Amino acid sequence: MKRKSFLIIFSILLAACFVSGPKTSLALEQTEKEKLLQQIEILQQEVLLLQTLISNMQLNQEIQAQSYFAVDLSDNSSLLEKNSSQPYPMASVTKLMAAVVALENIDKSQTITLTEEMLKPLGCSPSLFLGLNVSAENLLKAGLIQSTNDAVESLAYFLGKQKFLSLINQKAKDLGMVNTIYYDVHGLNPANRSTAQDLVKLLAYIHKNHPEILAVTKDNNFWLPDSTGKLLKFKNVNNFYPLPEFIGGKTGYLIEAKQTLAAIFSIEGKPIAVVILYSPNRQADVFAILRKISD
Repeated sequence: MKRKSFLIIFSILLAACFVSGPKTSLALEQTEKEKLLQQIEILQQEVLLLQTLISNMQLNQEIQAQSYFAVDLSDNSSLLEKNSSQPYPMASVTKLMAAVVALENIDKSQTITLTEEMLKPLGCSPSLFLGLNVSAENLLKAGLIQSTNDAVESLAYFLGKQKFLSLINQKAKDLGMVNTIYYDVHGLNPANRSTAQDLVKLLAYIHKNHPEILAVTKDNNFWLPDSTGKLLKFKNVNNFYPLPEFIGGKTGYLIEAKQTLAAIFSIEGKPIAVVILYSPNRQADVFAILRKISD
């Protein structure tokens, strides 16, 4: 896995470096210049991510997360674990459950008009603004790709915030996630807690019933216009999306939660669920876990 991924990442990095600095003409229209500058900034971000992935892949350090669990979803066999039944804050990994509830209770084509209440949470996008009419599907993508908190809040308010939250907690009970509790729909509240074992159950359910959620988390080409009509790209914060082994998943971060992850990787053709909680470096921890289970 390591050698294959390294070569693919290096190829992408090399290609990005060659196209990240195009020469511009003074005769270009200002709008065209802005588009070029935007593309350059995007490519620079891509290069930085790929460099970070390569750096963490080469660390070869021990797993530092306080809790983790790796499970082969093809036969539900446990591969590696530490404190997997201990609850920790999950941060934006919360959005995976919110996505499940949204898909099961809201028509994706439903148009939602954004209100002040929907736009209150921190972690917003200029492309989601007061009075905007936007589809539930695009709100879902914004929440899963860029972890945009007000996108998920908007879905909750459309259905009824308390009803949505009740549905989230009921779904957790239905899935046997006995040590999981949600106090908000996006993960800003550190009281949202779960265990690595519980989150593997959620990943298994998503893998079987909602693979489209995983597909969205790999998308790195999602754009929406802001209030001026300028198209803006939603940055994919699920750091592993360039890896061919990454089937999909969600990252999270809060001071109280440190770095979190719930994701599925294809290792030797098998879907491997990996959950990491309270990690100082989830990228290095993921690579350490995948090395151990591949040995």
